[in-house]
Amino acid sequence: MAWPANANNISTANVDSGTDNPASARADIKAAFDELINVINGRAEASGVASLDSNTKIPSAQLPDEINSSGSTNLTIDPSTGVVVIEDVAQLNPVAYAALPGSPAKGQIAFLITDGAGSTKNKPIYHNGTAWKYFNDDSSVATS
Repeated sequence: MAWPANANNISTANVDSGTDNPASARADIKAAFDELINVINGRAEASGVASLDSNTKIPSAQLPDEINSSGSTNLTIDPSTGVVVIEDVAQLNPVAYAALPGSPAKGQIAFLITDGAGSTKNKPIYHNGTAWKYFNDDSSVATS
C-alpha cells in the first residue's frame, strides 16, 4: 500500500464554491476519502508511517535496523540532553590509518587496525583536535 496512494486524487475543484454542483462534488469527495483511508491504513505498515506508543515513542519493531545518511552528509544524533546512551555494545568497524578521515574533528574515535607505518595495532584511538592518540596511554599514532 502506498501512503498516500495518489495526492492527485484529492481535488477541490467541485467543492470550493457554494455554487458547485453536489453531484459533481461526490466523485471528488469519494476520491479524497479513499486517500484518507490509505493514510489511516498506512499507520505502522510498509511504505506508510510509523505509529507512536503510549509514551509518544516509535515502537522498536518499527525502527530500521540501519540508518544511512544521504550523499556525503554525516549522520547526526542530537538528543536534547546532549548524551547518547548505548544500552549494550558499540561496535566500531576496524579501519586502517590510511582510511581515517582526512580532516578529523576533535573527539572522533576509531578502531585502528594498522597505523601509518603499517604496524598492526587493533586498538581504539581518538582525535584530540591535533593528532590521533591511543586511549590506553595517550601516545600518538604513527603517521608514517
